[in-house]
Amino acid sequence: MPEDRQYDVIVIGAGSTGEVVAGRASQGGLSAVIVESELAGGECSYWACMPSKALLRPLHALADARRVGGARQAVTGQLDVAAVFERRDKFASHWDDAGQVRWLEGVHVDLVRGQGRLAGERRVEVGTVTGTVGLRARHAVVVATGSAAALPPVPGLADAEPWTPRDATSAKEVPARLIVIGGGVAGCELAQVFAGLGSQVALVESAPRLLPVNEPFVGELLAQAMKSAGIEVHTGVSARSVSRATGAVTVDLGEDRLTGDRLLVAAGRRPRTEDIGLETVGLKPGTWLDVDDSMLVRAVEGGWLYAAGDVNHRALLTHQGKYQARACGDGIAARAKGEFDPAPWGKHSATADHRAVPSVVFTDPEVGSVGLTEAQARDAGLDVRVVDYTIGDVAGASLYADDFGGQARLVVDAERRVVVGATFVGPAVGELVHAATIAVVAEVPLERLWHAVPSYPTISEIWLRLLEGYGL
Repeated sequence: MPEDRQYDVIVIGAGSTGEVVAGRASQGGLSAVIVESELAGGECSYWACMPSKALLRPLHALADARRVGGARQAVTGQLDVAAVFERRDKFASHWDDAGQVRWLEGVHVDLVRGQGRLAGERRVEVGTVTGTVGLRARHAVVVATGSAAALPPVPGLADAEPWTPRDATSAKEVPARLIVIGGGVAGCELAQVFAGLGSQVALVESAPRLLPVNEPFVGELLAQAMKSAGIEVHTGVSARSVSRATGAVTVDLGEDRLTGDRLLVAAGRRPRTEDIGLETVGLKPGTWLDVDDSMLVRAVEGGWLYAAGDVNHRALLTHQGKYQARACGDGIAARAKGEFDPAPWGKHSATADHRAVPSVVFTDPEVGSVGLTEAQARDAGLDVRVVDYTIGDVAGASLYADDFGGQARLVVDAERRVVVGATFVGPAVGELVHAATIAVVAEVPLERLWHAVPSYPTISEIWLRLLEGYGL
């Protein structure tokens, strides 16, 4: 049996989170190796963030043109589906990870291709095409295997050959009729993608509204937009059974039955931990990994096992995974040198996961949010004041689109007079979120925030109107 290769840090999973962990550890002076069974770059690069947003952008550009008099009259054609797919393929690097491999080489991180499994304390075995490679870590092993689409236990669903979001973002065809189960981020975005490309789409969400974790008005405005675009929206109902026959798939909703050519299931995520050797360190396979703010796995003694990104279930977003990865990689290097900073807002703690997570849903209209919703703030026991304003009433918004509409909300801790949450709905509002994120993270007093004067005429003038609505 060949002797194990020795590294300071072993990272299982070369997605965006794993790459950043390994890169930061290497930057901190540690030797690092990363293990990947698919493509270096992971889900976001090839099957999620990049291809899905590449598919959505042509739809948004066309919609923006149609919202402006003068430009509207110049739009005489429809989207070129082949060109949209070609652009998508480019952003997915044609599912070739050579560029990501070069990046790893540039930051001095070794790559081992194969299925990595924990094999006891600080040890990983990698099943490769030529056999098993043993790796041993001097300081840390990091699990960054991410998440995968979950299939709900609906009778007949598994046999109906459903698409997952991964299948949809890499699709080569546009089905004539598409049924989408799941009205969360992926379900809503992909429903609009395929409706824009020519599919007849029906969307099913078991909660009373779309995007149910957001403010209630978000789902209401998005459902209105989807219905106006010809998407059939069903909320408050669940699939009772699914069947496929003669090339068509049927979803039984009880009082309604939907029939389509394809079924897309975007109904949640599961951790990719079912076959990574968790049982060898006393953990249950297939479970999320509970971590502290430095990404150390709480249930494993010895301070050597970490978990970053989706796999720890703190915030299933690429940017939060990378944020955790920076704290994790830097923290591992700092601990190795005896320089770890335990401060809650120090660089080795991912405390923003708890109360300042920004998110953008790239639907039309876009949804941008950060921090707490009104309900979450009240549940946390805060003395809450809420300010709402129609974004379309701002001069910059009316210039951007003839019928902008949209809605903005600030959630304010009235006792401390700081913003704890913000939500925006409307075209291009994702670009408003970072200003709100800074306000939430820095706990900028409203009286000080009043002196952050927005440029006129821009959509950012909404900040002035919201503060005026508060009474400043």
